[in-house]
Amino acid sequence: MNAVVAMVPVIAFLLLLQIMDSFKLVKPASVLTAILTGGVVALLCLALHDWVVDASGLDLTLFSRYVAPVTEETLKAGFLAYLLLAGRVGFLVDAAVQGFAVGTGFALVENVDYLRHLGGAGLSLWLVRGLGTAMLHGATTSVFAMVAKTLVDRQSGRKIVALLAGLAIAIFVHSAFNHVLLPPFAMTALLLLVLPIVIVLVFQRSEAATREWMGTGLDLELELLALVKSEHFMLTRFGRYLRELRARFGGLVVADMFCLLRLEIELSVEARALIMAREAGLEIPVTADRKATLEELAYLRRSIGPTGLLALKPLQVTSDRDKWHRHLLARA
Repeated sequence: MNAVVAMVPVIAFLLLLQIMDSFKLVKPASVLTAILTGGVVALLCLALHDWVVDASGLDLTLFSRYVAPVTEETLKAGFLAYLLLAGRVGFLVDAAVQGFAVGTGFALVENVDYLRHLGGAGLSLWLVRGLGTAMLHGATTSVFAMVAKTLVDRQSGRKIVALLAGLAIAIFVHSAFNHVLLPPFAMTALLLLVLPIVIVLVFQRSEAATREWMGTGLDLELELLALVKSEHFMLTRFGRYLRELRARFGGLVVADMFCLLRLEIELSVEARALIMAREAGLEIPVTADRKATLEELAYLRRSIGPTGLLALKPLQVTSDRDKWHRHLLARA
């Protein structure tokens, strides 16, 4: 019974988050990877904390309030930071799901360790561990991911600042919980009251943003794609700008730039179609053409190089979300 109370709530809430994700932005394999990563982080923290406490002789209360929140949240956030910087998180929904999955893996391993040492403790301890501490680990990592994702989208040039801001909030929430400002059951009840409200609000906002991205953006990109493929393209501001780049990069590189712009728009349209199909309960099959297109895209980006890619920024056709488009289609 103790093991059920310690383990089931956090797993059940993670499954609920996946069910709420109507666009199926996060694949089960990605969730499993996040859970396993959280478990590995928990093992690292257990070993690190034992060493720090033994070496420093620090009071356990002070350690739990001021040291453990920093080490645990920083290491949990590492995997999410990688996903964000690599463009593998598209919206707040997938940030929330993958963040909570990392926290779930961490909580499961930590509670297994507690069960191993305190298996004979009363049910009240496991209620606090399962409904309180375990949910906290999922919530704080999810909060980090959502805050960082929001700030990265607003100021893409200050990604490190965005990550640090999200980490600071996660550490603060974790530390406040460990200060036990209220009786343990009251703290657990407060967490269970606040967490669902925050998650529901985030999902509503993210789903609205996703629908806007699919609707308005799709119409615009279809028009732009038709323009790129038309014989009048070189008369547009895009075409004039590309002609100006010949003086700096040469005709072959500029030709690759044109091909890159076309492929990025095509992949963006395909990514939107994929999400719309998933919402309808369909899965678009992987084709050889899609694989070939992704390979060609990678070749073009290498051929153009960092300086050439930077020169394309003023066209505002490609964006940071292009990484996510490629990731979404590559794993489909």
